[in-house]
Amino acid sequence: MTSAYFQASRAPRYSLLFALPLLLLYQVLAAALPAGAQGGVRNGADVLLQLLFVSIAGPWGPRLFMLLLIAAGVWLVARDFRKNRTAAPPRPGWFGVMLVESFALALAFGIVVGGLTAALLGEPMPPLAVQSGPTPYGLDRPTMLMLSLGAGIYEELLFRVLLVGVLAWLGHRVLGWRPVPAGVAATLVGALIFSAFHYIGPFGDRLEVYSFVFRAIAGVFFSGLYLLRGFGITAWTHALYDVLLLFR
Repeated sequence: MTSAYFQASRAPRYSLLFALPLLLLYQVLAAALPAGAQGGVRNGADVLLQLLFVSIAGPWGPRLFMLLLIAAGVWLVARDFRKNRTAAPPRPGWFGVMLVESFALALAFGIVVGGLTAALLGEPMPPLAVQSGPTPYGLDRPTMLMLSLGAGIYEELLFRVLLVGVLAWLGHRVLGWRPVPAGVAATLVGALIFSAFHYIGPFGDRLEVYSFVFRAIAGVFFSGLYLLRGFGITAWTHALYDVLLLFR
C-alpha cells in the first residue's frame, strides 16, 4: 500500500483533485471579503497570472483565466484516467492521508529550511514569525488567511509548474544543456525569483538577507517536493505552513 500510495498520489487524478478544495477555499474567501480599504486584495501570483487575460478580455479576464485553469485541470485528470484504465478508482481515504502528509511536511518545513539557512549564513535561526508567512501590513486575519491559501495554489502554479518548467525547457531546448543541468539551473534561478517576489508591491516584506535566503532555499525545497510528491501535496504544504504561521 505504501508504494502504491506514493505513486498514485503524484498522479493528476489524486494530485489535482486534492488541490481543488484549496483553490475553491481561496476563491470563496476572496469573493466574500468586504470592499473597502482591504477590498480587492488578491495573492500576488494570482494577479500576475491574470494580467494577460485582463489585458485581452478586460473585466472578463479573471473569469476567462479561471475557466481555462479548471479546463486544463479537467483535461489532465481525464487524460490520467484514460492512460490508467486498469488502475483502481481513487480511494477517498488516500486524500485524507495526503492531507496528513502535507501537514507533517508543513510542520517540518520551517525547521529544516530555517536550519539550512542559519547554517549557510552562520547565524542563529530566528523565530518562525520572521520567516515566510504573509505580511500583516494593515491586513485583517481573514484577508491574511486568504493570501496564505492563495500562496499555496497560485505561487506553486506560477513559480514551480510554469516558471521552473519554462526555464528548464529553455535550458534544454534553446541552450542545449542536458536535462539534469537544465533542471538544476532552472530550480536555482526560479528559487531566487520566487524569493525576490515577496519584496515587491505595497504588501511586500522589507528586504533582509536572512528572509531572502530562507525563501530561496524554500523555493528549492518546494521544487524538489513538486518533483517527488506532485502539485497537490506541494500546494497544500505551502498553504498549511503559511496558515500555521498565521495562527501560531
